[in-house]
Amino acid sequence: MNIVGRITRNAEVNALANDRQVVNFSVAINDSFKNKQGDRVEQTTFYNCSYWISAKVATILTKGTLVELTGKPSASAWIGKDGEIRSGLNFLTSIIKVHGGGNKVEINSTSSSDAKPQTAGALLEDKDDDLPF
Repeated sequence: MNIVGRITRNAEVNALANDRQVVNFSVAINDSFKNKQGDRVEQTTFYNCSYWISAKVATILTKGTLVELTGKPSASAWIGKDGEIRSGLNFLTSIIKVHGGGNKVEINSTSSSDAKPQTAGALLEDKDDDLPF
């Protein structure tokens, strides 16, 4: 599944057991439609996203950035500390395309353990552990 939206907060890298890292961020998707009365209705859907392939991508996933994500959606429900039932939408992403600013960057899952950014069909080299943009 693909979704396109804006990042609502800067991405965070969380360290887990066995030296694994996950990048967590949130994306808002805006939609609008006309109801039966002809009024325009604005609707925003939020996804809590996670990316497991490379923590380096967190530096470009900043608030307001327009991204296109490919991955698997899921829903979760829980009871909050206040006793109220809560729910949320999650998105486990495997491909991230960053749009805007004249640069289109794609972070793609590959057979190797390290994701390589792609732009205009050519691979950008990852040197000195810094993203090249």
